[in-house]
Amino acid sequence: MALETWLIKVKKTIARATAPHHHAPKPTIMVKKSPQIGVLAFEISGLMAKLLHLWQSLSDKNVTRLRGDAVALEGVRKIVSNDDGFLLGLACAELVENLRVVAKSVARIGRKCDDPKLRSFERLLNEFANSGKDPHGMVVGWKEMEAKIKKMDRYVSSTALLHKQMDELSGVENSLKKAKAAAAAAKDLESSGREKRLIDLHQKLQWQKQQIKYLKEKSLWSKTFDTVTLLLARSIFTTLSRIKIVFGINNYPSTLPRSLSASATVHPSENPPPPPPFVSGPLVQEPDYPSPNKFFSWNSDILKPPATTLGAAALALHYANLIIVMEKMIRSPQLVGVDARDDLYSMLPNSIRSSLRARLKGVGFSATDPALAGEWRDALQKILGWLSPLAHNMIKWQSERSFEHQNLLPKTNVLLLQTLFFANQEKTEAAITELLVGLNYIWRFEREMNAKALFECTNFNTFLNLQEFK
Repeated sequence: MALETWLIKVKKTIARATAPHHHAPKPTIMVKKSPQIGVLAFEISGLMAKLLHLWQSLSDKNVTRLRGDAVALEGVRKIVSNDDGFLLGLACAELVENLRVVAKSVARIGRKCDDPKLRSFERLLNEFANSGKDPHGMVVGWKEMEAKIKKMDRYVSSTALLHKQMDELSGVENSLKKAKAAAAAAKDLESSGREKRLIDLHQKLQWQKQQIKYLKEKSLWSKTFDTVTLLLARSIFTTLSRIKIVFGINNYPSTLPRSLSASATVHPSENPPPPPPFVSGPLVQEPDYPSPNKFFSWNSDILKPPATTLGAAALALHYANLIIVMEKMIRSPQLVGVDARDDLYSMLPNSIRSSLRARLKGVGFSATDPALAGEWRDALQKILGWLSPLAHNMIKWQSERSFEHQNLLPKTNVLLLQTLFFANQEKTEAAITELLVGLNYIWRFEREMNAKALFECTNFNTFLNLQEFK
């Protein structure tokens, strides 16, 4: 009884502290509303974040960087391809594929809409992708799209904050539950410290609930399926138009405003000349599409790696890790122990082991030539200079698409063409073998130099000891 009386007293104190100042509530008018998104806000926020990232990757600046940096990477030219048209086709196909994945999720959400055209979003998008026809005016102008980008950015931020506040609310509720349990177990029920903590936690709980209520109104939580799906659908249509403009695919609507300057579009010819960085001519020839999802299926097919590549052999990620391990060893060969070297060897597939044995056949066990060790160091640095970026890009690309990160916003603009996925297997294995041969020499050189220095030091100490006896 004492505990119940004390808790009633605490609740009355809280009620007086948090009571609203107005006297009579305003009458409510019952208005029928379309279903709200609710808890799906967090999934849709992730889709918006990915769409924002995709749109930003198509900015003038990033498109220019695509031709100037990504396609021009030395490693890409050496072991992927030196054909600009092929490489830009891969870039285009990957952007289209990323958009297709987002659109597929939006189509699922669109089935909950009242608007018939939003329920048919997937069919309308496929028709637009294949023919460029936009009978419902889903493609918007540049200024309107920028306004939509800002709106989606606000939604993403407020929905992320809502998620954070809801997590914190759960923490406050747990703290309050523990505080009440502690109060029930205590003998001194009316302890001023315990009473103050309960009051503080109750007030914090009420404040947290008010914050969540406010954020639900501001974020995606309270928006209807029709409102959000229309925003996403128009953004997807406009992003696809942007891709077609950038890569010279000529079936976008003639009325679509061209925001890109001619110098920022990507239209390489079969044999592109040196600068200026972008020249006119179609990037891809439009094919006879083989399926109802013509445009999207064709681009998906482009991303299937040829049989001669690491992607087809499922070795791209493994070789990326192998190259990064070797990079660390080459940087500090004197720190590499026998066990570490054995672990490295165990990572090698049979094809590289065979080529390594062939290269090392007839090589002596002595490695004492400082000039040769210096030449090997220079050679290894040159190989790593163009091979290592592709390995690191492979790790970044894979980690951003792993299950644990699939709902997070990508942090880089790394494209698949900048990784080892499309790298020629034979050329990559030849480069890795060269790294292993060089690493073998400088590793043995460092060990022999250390052994020699230790031997000379031991002899010198022995000489000093003999002198003392004399």
